[in-house]
Amino acid sequence: MLLRHRFQKAELLKKVPMFSNLSNRHLNEVAKYADQLPVKAGRVLAKEGDLGYEFVFILEGKARVEKGGKVINRLNSGDFFGEISLIDRGPRTATVIAETDMTLLIVNSKSFDHLLDTVPGLQRKILISLCQYFRRAEKATNI
Repeated sequence: MLLRHRFQKAELLKKVPMFSNLSNRHLNEVAKYADQLPVKAGRVLAKEGDLGYEFVFILEGKARVEKGGKVINRLNSGDFFGEISLIDRGPRTATVIAETDMTLLIVNSKSFDHLLDTVPGLQRKILISLCQYFRRAEKATNI
């Protein structure tokens, strides 16, 4: 899937919680900084403990998420990862490995920082998204 137009990227990014309530104008701004990247099956997309410098949205394909060498999740088209390390510049919390050939949208840290400084409301959306993530994680551990 080759996205030729910024508006196609923006439509896909609308599915990401931290971007979902942005205006079309702001989504197009985010899309301007999102690079499309094809990857082959077997490629390590993120390694637990490594520093992360990009946010990744899966356009096509499947990946598995491992923590401590154990599979903890599977990701498919429409899923995303990398937002935690991108925001706090800390180490990756898990390893993500492509199980099939994939097409990804990538926003690197330099572009992300620019977006945080120029897209009104994005910082708040990210804070809300992270709070929701932590609430879900807390619920899952209290089961």
